[in-house]
Amino acid sequence: MTHLLPLLHVGAKPYSPHWELNADVIFVCALVLGAYWYAVTNLRDELSDAGRVKRSQVLFFTAGVLSIYAASSSPIHELAEGYLASVHMFQHLVYTLIAPPLLILGTPAWLMRAPLRNATCFRAARFIALPLVCFTVFNAVQVLTHLPSAVDLSLRVHSFHFAVHAALLGSAVLMWWPVLSPLEELPRLSPPLQMGYLFVQSLLPSVIAAFLTFSDGALYKFYAEAPRTWGLSAIEDQQFAAFVMKIIGSVILWSFIAYAFFRWYEKENRQAKEPLWEDVADELTRMGLPVDSKPR
Repeated sequence: MTHLLPLLHVGAKPYSPHWELNADVIFVCALVLGAYWYAVTNLRDELSDAGRVKRSQVLFFTAGVLSIYAASSSPIHELAEGYLASVHMFQHLVYTLIAPPLLILGTPAWLMRAPLRNATCFRAARFIALPLVCFTVFNAVQVLTHLPSAVDLSLRVHSFHFAVHAALLGSAVLMWWPVLSPLEELPRLSPPLQMGYLFVQSLLPSVIAAFLTFSDGALYKFYAEAPRTWGLSAIEDQQFAAFVMKIIGSVILWSFIAYAFFRWYEKENRQAKEPLWEDVADELTRMGLPVDSKPR
């Protein structure tokens, strides 16, 4: 069990890759997938007039849950929780930059809208979904969970570790909401604002990565005492963790920035090619047809 690994550091055997059957992870992932399948198969007629679920949505949501399971039970998990800070950082990227977008894209709008029928829930959701709130909550969680004391505690106390991962995943869903929201009631930002929002979001990892890269020693006592593997010293592992956080995280965020840009460009280009009403009115007049007023 991961919460017993610190007791095994002295004289621990080298790492050998294997899958772990973590009961809590299996239970949570099965519960989430089961609830999703029940909702889209048995509740959609009750919750939605259209009652439509795209195949791509099912695939996205399933991939999101499976990515969480893989990060929590695959060989990645053992490396992250007992040996390498760099793999631990990659695990966090899965929880924050890979799984949440997949979960949002995979959830039908009518299913998200169901809790908003309650006026109190709607008011709370409208506040929580504000871009500034989403940005602040996510980055506060990021900073707090990367403090040396928090990292060491999470790796030694299983329940706290589980809570940290839940906080990362939940706050990441908030962070992605202004970019991927499917709801008109809680709308996403316009493409130019999405680009600005994600650009600013890409800056904070640089600050944390700088602390990891230029620190005089190992910041995380747990990983300093962990058995060495992959030929990395504790300092090299910490610097590689900074690389993972900054470079891989930036690649993901900038991919979404690029997508927002091209979507915006395509929309502007399409609108530029549409005929102006004045041109249509002149053509109708030349054809002898009546033109009353500009349509609304």
